Amino acid sequence: MTKTEQLRLEREQRKAEKLQKERERLEGMRTFERQYASYGAVCGIDEVGRGPLAGPVVAGAVILPADCEILYLNDSKKLTEKRRELLYDEIMEMAVATGIGVIGPERIDEINILQATYEAMRLAIGKLSVRPEVLLNDAVTIPQVGIYQVPIIKGDAKSLSIAAASVIAKVTRDRMMVEYESIYPGYSFASNKGYGSAQHISALKELGPTPIHRRSFIKNFM
Repeated sequence: MTKTEQLRLEREQRKAEKLQKERERLEGMRTFERQYASYGAVCGIDEVGRGPLAGPVVAGAVILPADCEILYLNDSKKLTEKRRELLYDEIMEMAVATGIGVIGPERIDEINILQATYEAMRLAIGKLSVRPEVLLNDAVTIPQVGIYQVPIIKGDAKSLSIAAASVIAKVTRDRMMVEYESIYPGYSFASNKGYGSAQHISALKELGPTPIHRRSFIKNFM
């Protein structure tokens, strides 16, 4: 065997080992889905956007097929923007059902961010084309939902369904904030996604709030 062939073989072996480790990681993230599979359709729920000064809170709901394989699916916060975009398309193609719930700043100010988050989650569940029998939630129990719920601490890193929900919610919200950048220039919404970066806070003090700012969140800056 030539040195070139040996190097190629070693590269292929490393690639195969990496793929095997990824499949083992994904297998570990199927634990809750398998535990509750006998109940019927299992749905992951997660949200993004509880902390920003501007923009909506967005919840995702995803029912994945049993034993589906979406390589590198993980908590959206652990993924690059490019990877999230690729995974979004794959999730939307492979999922049995998906739902998105969006609650805007005015409603957040009216009922507070926690209740707005629950409302977004209920909206997301209501948009599913298949009714789930079990909800796997990232840490919370959602009020006013007559479906069996399993709150999982750091669930977006422990459950494939919750991870998928976190990805579609994150991509949806990020795309909205990029659009808001063109509507309300000067706040760098495309880059900060509404979070309180130094540039965002400086613009807020200089230009004042936009219609998408959460009045209850920006009192200390105005």
